[in-house]
Amino acid sequence: MAEMKVLLVDDEETFVQTLSERLKMRDLKSDTVFDGTQAIDFVNENEPDVMVLDLKMPGIDGMEVLRRVKKMYPKIQVIILTGHGTDRDEEESRRLGVFDYLKKPVDIEELVGRIKAAYHEKLQNTMAAAAFAEEGEYETARSIMEKKEKKKK
Repeated sequence: MAEMKVLLVDDEETFVQTLSERLKMRDLKSDTVFDGTQAIDFVNENEPDVMVLDLKMPGIDGMEVLRRVKKMYPKIQVIILTGHGTDRDEEESRRLGVFDYLKKPVDIEELVGRIKAAYHEKLQNTMAAAAFAEEGEYETARSIMEKKEKKKK
């Protein structure tokens, strides 16, 4: 099985680098970027499986990154991790299809668990649709993917 690709996006460079190191100690490799523009560029070149995304960043903020990523790459599982989010931000994130919405500070084991769950969800969606597609059941495959997306909303 291919290695999980995790992208961490946060303008607090020390925080995100420390988080990356803590994930690595738990056998999760990750890439890091420090603003919304870098995040979108990275996704376009190296589509990750899971993105951990801060909301409050200069330039393109996390909510706009989420909108663009979900529109262009709906299979990427996005976890919001923010210290500045509101209930309204959480509602909007969930409407856009975020996998989870967590507030800083977060327990590292909880975050690791949510990252693994997000990856598992992506694999399940992909494998179920692929199985039906292999059998020539393209409409069923499309239906599975659409139902999974609607269930998240």
